[in-house]
Amino acid sequence: MVIKKTLLVITITLAAFAAKAQTSTQATAGLIKRLLPGHYRSFVIETTKAKEKDAFELESRNGKIVLKGNSGVALASALYYYLTAYCHCQVTWNGTNLNLPAKLPVIAKRVVKSTPYQLRYYLNYCTFNYSMSWWDWSRWEKEIDWMALHGINMPLAITGEEYTWYLVYKDLGFTDEELKGFFTGPAYFSWFWMGNMDAWGGPLPLNWMQKHMALQKKILDRERALGMKPVLPAFTGHVPASFKERFPNAKLKTTNWKNGFADTYILDSEDPLFARIGKLFLQKQTQLLGTDHYYSADTFNENEPPSDEPAYLEKLSARIYEGMRQVDSKAVWVMQGWLFYSDRKFWKDAQTEALLKAVPNDKMIILDLATEIEPVWKRTSAFYGKPWIWNMLNNFGANTNLFGRLDAVATEPAAALKDPRSGKLTGIGLTMEGIEQNPVIYELLTDNTWRSEPINTKTWLTGYIRNRYSKDNTEATKAWEILHKTVYSVPADKYIRDGAESIIQARPTLDSSSRWARTKLNYKDADLLPAWEALVKAANDLQASDGYRFDLVDVTRQVLANYALPLQQKMAAAYKRKDIKGFKKYSAQFLELINDMDRLLATRKDFLLGKWVADARSWGITPKEKLLYEFNAKDLITLWGDKDCPLNEYACKQWSGLLSDFYKPRWEQFIAQLQQDIEGKKHFDDNQFTTQIKDWEWKWVNARKDYPITTKGNSVVMAKSLFEKYWTRINAVYAEGISK
Repeated sequence: MVIKKTLLVITITLAAFAAKAQTSTQATAGLIKRLLPGHYRSFVIETTKAKEKDAFELESRNGKIVLKGNSGVALASALYYYLTAYCHCQVTWNGTNLNLPAKLPVIAKRVVKSTPYQLRYYLNYCTFNYSMSWWDWSRWEKEIDWMALHGINMPLAITGEEYTWYLVYKDLGFTDEELKGFFTGPAYFSWFWMGNMDAWGGPLPLNWMQKHMALQKKILDRERALGMKPVLPAFTGHVPASFKERFPNAKLKTTNWKNGFADTYILDSEDPLFARIGKLFLQKQTQLLGTDHYYSADTFNENEPPSDEPAYLEKLSARIYEGMRQVDSKAVWVMQGWLFYSDRKFWKDAQTEALLKAVPNDKMIILDLATEIEPVWKRTSAFYGKPWIWNMLNNFGANTNLFGRLDAVATEPAAALKDPRSGKLTGIGLTMEGIEQNPVIYELLTDNTWRSEPINTKTWLTGYIRNRYSKDNTEATKAWEILHKTVYSVPADKYIRDGAESIIQARPTLDSSSRWARTKLNYKDADLLPAWEALVKAANDLQASDGYRFDLVDVTRQVLANYALPLQQKMAAAYKRKDIKGFKKYSAQFLELINDMDRLLATRKDFLLGKWVADARSWGITPKEKLLYEFNAKDLITLWGDKDCPLNEYACKQWSGLLSDFYKPRWEQFIAQLQQDIEGKKHFDDNQFTTQIKDWEWKWVNARKDYPITTKGNSVVMAKSLFEKYWTRINAVYAEGISK
């Protein structure tokens, strides 16, 4: 009898493995067919036995390329390894090279790779809005393919969360009217989910919630089919303002994000309703979406707890975890470690340890959210014994700038792996606030997945260039050597969080910077010029490459964006000395520069305001909904909130359409008033102008307007033309010593 039961268990286990293997095989086959429709029959897919950490193998057999792996992600990674190492191809958000030879290269010797990282995490709450607000299934499908190719197996998955909450509160008896002041508009979910705000950008139509829950099911089905373990949300205490009327005895406290938004309400974890609602949410979510037992919960994202007493923090943490455990005994709490970075004055050793130690070590994973900027694990005893993940943040607000720490990303993950103090380092990940920029830094980080040794940045860049442009090129190599030393290097003695913006994006000012449109570079702007020149020289040889065309536009954009500052400062100096001739000259050149940048960016879909707005409107059913989504789209990237919001320009972009229709008109109004002052017609009042321009900005974000959704012009022709026009001018200005 015992033997029969054992055989039954073995049979069931083998059947489950076979079913899972078939799913992974089918999912990988679908990915290959989407990616390589002309070559997918050249690949054979074979699954291997499941392991704690992913591994893959590659070999040639009977004229086919054989991909072996223990998960769909491992199989997709095997494919990408073959494409990059043997076919010199590349898949990025900003330029893809899949120029495969008619006869695929033979693998002379079997390749075997395994990862030292059990988990490869992906996404930040903010990414879901700064980049993904308007994505449909087609765009999500491409991203999931990218994730699998790059080894991601633990993506944050919070699309459609608002519908789960809607159903939970309806079950609790809340009316639609009571919930109207709770849900934000679609561009602000990230901060709604993290408890920072309610209602802004709403009211949210029910059909949005329903369509995005359907989208979430597709996302999860595909991610799971590839062997990924999505991280779903959990309850942290954020409740509607109407909660106090529905439950008058509830123990509530208010908190404020301090960015111009109203208070939000937090249910105290000691209140019995806390456990009840947390349980209801996870039960409803599991019913709708299933679970992989990973749950994201960030209790104090940029909001301080009401007490710094370790005992209070310990009890709070224990209750949050217990709420997960009651529904799912296998629950693992995944916490963003951002609070330990952003509010270090509060989160001292005692407070940090108290928050973490209340949860069993194997039931919590900490995301060291910006390890390449500051490795928090080094000052928290590797998170006091908790498993943790080394993450690169790199980009804040999905801003448009060339920036990154190439050398740190190439060497620090391996250094942490070998450091005896790193405790339970269990993963590597990407936690950028926005994607679709600086593809080199993300290719480099994910290349760490299948190795435990440091990467030689110079050698790696040689391969990156070849894969990106389909061929080697001396000028391109020279350009990237300079890019490596300038935009992609951050001086060790300087605390620089992220890349600089252009003064063009600042609310008009005579100063050289503003709060969020910071212009201080991590390199000397003149030092970037030879990279621009080298890329232009490579045009005749590389212009067929999509990656090259993006890079040429991006570097040209950065050079011109930097040049705007000395022009603006010359204009400001002329105003201060009442030099009307000089003022007219430099202000005209400044506005001309904005026009030229707009024309350049119009040649690439990566830089179109029109697509962002059109994609937002496409989700609306009625004209009213379309207008609401358009407002959300335009407000997030400009004012962020209302006209007095202190976050204005936090998510600013250098996009065609935004330059010509938002930034340029603001500067034109500013310049006109300064000129009237110089001419003695009307004194310039800075405070009055700020009030006036805020009113203008508010009208802009609320206006109904279409922008081009297709590119215009040839990227290479336009870049070369601008090089001819500006090369001498820029060098002359920098030679005067006005450069930074």
